[in-house]
Amino acid sequence: MYFRKRSPQALRFEERRRREDEAPRLHDQVPSLVSLRIEVEDRDGVIAENKYTRRIVIERAPALFLVPCGDLRCSGGEHDLTADVIKALRSGVTSFHGEDACGGSLPLGRCTRVLRFEAVATYRT
Repeated sequence: MYFRKRSPQALRFEERRRREDEAPRLHDQVPSLVSLRIEVEDRDGVIAENKYTRRIVIERAPALFLVPCGDLRCSGGEHDLTADVIKALRSGVTSFHGEDACGGSLPLGRCTRVLRFEAVATYRT
């Protein structure tokens, strides 16, 4: 049998996937939610290095909003937006934003990346 060491990134992905599978479902936590779009901007200092939009499939999405650090060298870095997003959704807010500093570390010190997000939600009336 051939055993291959998995990369740190692969191990983090597996752990995040396990947490998502175990999390409660978003449609159970916010039953009136119809759609959710989150625009993410991952910054290193003042430069936005990654920009993308996550469209959430409400029917099967976990009520867990984890975004990995954009720097592949970062160890222990992850942005957990869950509390902010769930609080806004339960309040019925249609547009909200926030940011989260990375708590991970790089080979030469602390990771300084910051993730900013803007979300738009619609609800059943």
